[in-house]
Amino acid sequence: MDVAYMRTHWHGVRVGLVETIAKLRDDELDFKPYPTAWTIRELLLHVPQEERGERDYGVRQTLDAFPAAYDPQQYATREAIQTLLETVHAETVAYLATLEDGDLDRTIATPWGVSYRLIEMLGHLIEHEIHHRAELSLILGMLGREGLDV
Repeated sequence: MDVAYMRTHWHGVRVGLVETIAKLRDDELDFKPYPTAWTIRELLLHVPQEERGERDYGVRQTLDAFPAAYDPQQYATREAIQTLLETVHAETVAYLATLEDGDLDRTIATPWGVSYRLIEMLGHLIEHEIHHRAELSLILGMLGREGLDV
């Protein structure tokens, strides 16, 4: 996999996430599919938290600790959450623009004590987003609506 493919692939994944979020209503953001689950809002906020944490704590190591979860009370609407997603992802896209294909094979010793190649860490983030996008699609089905069909 080269950097250009990774950027293109992640862009497509993000487009699907945005389409899935657009199917939700603000009054559904606190829905929980089961009692111990995250709310839709918490699930949506987890995506940029993980992206920022993996990118800045794990890969670039510009943070001293993994960032705390975003405060759900600060993100009352889909629009606010979408803005956060766009802001965090724009930083990732900017970082990806600095990479060359050979960088993807670089091994990173993570702060949590495991080493991975950069391609594996970035691939994990893409898979993470796909995973939660699928959860949201399932939740839409639980709400009686069509989820993402890709």
